[in-house]
Amino acid sequence: MVTANQEMAVYCFDTLLAHYNNQPVPPPAFDEGNFPLFVTWKKIVNGGEPRLRGCIGTLEARHIIDGFKDYALTSALRDRRFPPIQLKELPNLECTVSLLTNYEHGLHYLDWEVGKHGIIIEFTDPDYNTRRSATYLPEVAAHEGWTTLEAIDSLIRKAGYNGAITESLRKQIRLTRYQSTLFTMHYSEYTNYVKTTRGATPSLAGAKPSN
Repeated sequence: MVTANQEMAVYCFDTLLAHYNNQPVPPPAFDEGNFPLFVTWKKIVNGGEPRLRGCIGTLEARHIIDGFKDYALTSALRDRRFPPIQLKELPNLECTVSLLTNYEHGLHYLDWEVGKHGIIIEFTDPDYNTRRSATYLPEVAAHEGWTTLEAIDSLIRKAGYNGAITESLRKQIRLTRYQSTLFTMHYSEYTNYVKTTRGATPSLAGAKPSN
């Protein structure tokens, strides 16, 4: 089975650096396949807690080479929650790549485990009669220290619902749970990898600013 690995994170860093340098992306060093996937960028400053800088992916299976290439840039530059990542931030970045697996329908909105499952919720907004949906990756609830109920209520807000969260609303949620494999790499680890495997250090000189 294909699992998230070091080479996938390297490819995401390669893609972002190639964007800034206006150069071709080096060929990936991992096998092809089709999976739902996410790319998450976080920024670490002065040894503090990593702060989210972008996280976008797809819940539908994508060719993973094309998928990581697309979402490395989309999550870095076009996550509407954050300004685009700037070139000067790269030395403080870490990248997490995730491959999603084992999709299952939950029996109810609490039919999942914190730290084990990611979740997708779907429900109808009673105020506007519109469908809403949102997802959290498996690591999110555990990192935030949430219970299953707290995670569900947070995800309802993430989906864009601003009304009162009632038990009736929760009970109409359609929940899908899934699992993932992930790999996290800091930029310093990326530079060491490139130096070891390619005999050169990634260059930030002369790179163009982000769009």
